[in-house]
Amino acid sequence: MKKIYSNSNRSLALLVILATAAFCITSCTDKFEEFNTDPYGISREQLKEDFNYVGLPFKQMQLSLYVNDPAWNTQLQQNLIGDVYSGYMTPPTPFNGNVNNMTYSLVAGWNGYPWSDGYDFVMKPAAQVKSLAENVYDDFYAWSLILKVEAMHRVSDIYGPIIYSKFGQTNPDGSVSYDSQKDVYYAFFEELDKAITLLTPYADKEETLKSLPFAPFDLVYSGSYTKWVRFANTLRLRLAIRISKIDPVKAKEEGEAALAHSLGILSTNDDNFVVSIPTTHPLNVINNTWGDIRLGAPVESILGGYEDPRISKYALPASDPAVAGEYKGIREGIDIDAKSRYQDYSKLVTFADEIQLMTAAEAWFLKAEAALRGWSGAGDAQTNYEKGVKTSFDQNAVGGYDDYITDNTKKAAPYTDPKAVTAGENDILAGSPYLSTVTIQWNDGDTFERSLERIITQKWIAMYPDGQEAWSEFRRTGYPKLFPVVKNYSGGKISTTDFIRRIEFASGEYSTNPSGVAGAIDLLGGPDTGGTRLWWDHP
Repeated sequence: MKKIYSNSNRSLALLVILATAAFCITSCTDKFEEFNTDPYGISREQLKEDFNYVGLPFKQMQLSLYVNDPAWNTQLQQNLIGDVYSGYMTPPTPFNGNVNNMTYSLVAGWNGYPWSDGYDFVMKPAAQVKSLAENVYDDFYAWSLILKVEAMHRVSDIYGPIIYSKFGQTNPDGSVSYDSQKDVYYAFFEELDKAITLLTPYADKEETLKSLPFAPFDLVYSGSYTKWVRFANTLRLRLAIRISKIDPVKAKEEGEAALAHSLGILSTNDDNFVVSIPTTHPLNVINNTWGDIRLGAPVESILGGYEDPRISKYALPASDPAVAGEYKGIREGIDIDAKSRYQDYSKLVTFADEIQLMTAAEAWFLKAEAALRGWSGAGDAQTNYEKGVKTSFDQNAVGGYDDYITDNTKKAAPYTDPKAVTAGENDILAGSPYLSTVTIQWNDGDTFERSLERIITQKWIAMYPDGQEAWSEFRRTGYPKLFPVVKNYSGGKISTTDFIRRIEFASGEYSTNPSGVAGAIDLLGGPDTGGTRLWWDHP
């Protein structure tokens, strides 16, 4: 399957192979009998040496938050979902005759991968760690909880209700029950609180330790308890902000707890949550080897309009003669007749061999929004906002911050596609409701909503290329303003003007856990389509 996108018949091959894969994707309910077995073929006595007893599953968990290998898995886990729906990227390839996720005809064989990756490669090893470490190795147990929440909030933010508290438990009829997204989020907060409470004493004495037990297994922070606690606090703040519209009381409680913790949240680029991987970044394969992803039109519009120097760290100028030398993105959901039409629009840069899932810049923007909402411990919104922009500039090693942050005139630029199949169908011109007018410089006189748009727009720029998180924030806030699809093949299930809100439940669940899925649809509160809003996404 590694070569399914590597030739001119890629679209047909994708359909055939993924149709088969739809029958092969294993529902998590099929593997419950395996959860307490030793997958390594090593005795427990051997595994106790140097903490291998509890440490071995952690690399798998970290490498599965965003699968790095094989690249086709990443393409299906995130690239053809969040990376596109966030506005960051768009394929030049008209998969399935251009009737696919990008044009809102959701492909079942693609969209089960976030589900199966989360359950098979994170929930399962986390359950094994719990059985080995709870009340024995409290630090390792706490670490597993943090990774589980990081993985599964991404899964829930794709589907909504998920199997969580009942994971590994079957009902008399063999089904497994889902939790509502509200209950899942409340469980996330409870588990993060537990993990932070367990890890803080270890972090407090970290400087006196002769060795760090996590170190041999830690692909992010080299074993530092302190940095894992800071990440957990920031994750707690992220999730608190996520539910601030639908559940403001709980959001404030959890957000203020994160902000009040003695070890704080991520604050410098040394704190960034970046997973070191043993292979090339999968986006390098999808972008360079297969040519199946290019810059999204909103990045061209927003960063181009702002004359933002970070665009050179995100993408390359186009080589197509029609737009040569420009940063030119492709709009999602347009009429693509052939890959050759857009393959020479802006490629992505080549990424380092690491996966970025949270940055200090994001943390500063979280604090900015928390301050905007009046949460205790958040500080000043303008200071946090400006610190977020500066931290992102520093992370990308670009200059010009002082002029950039005081600019109160530049806005997102109009977008026109000179190679549109139908003339004029891709114009987003001045005055369009889909073209933001928000400027860069902070203005204390702005309304709450205008200030929120400014924060989220800069947060969106800084979080690139993690499209999953950016898509979640777009759904929650409506910012930054993105361009609607031109071709909508959902059959009325997804609104063009409201955009796609979620992905349908994994097809494997319908075949192996039908009553569980039926209960999940009741919890969802609407049909199992891409147009139904998640719990935290309701207006």
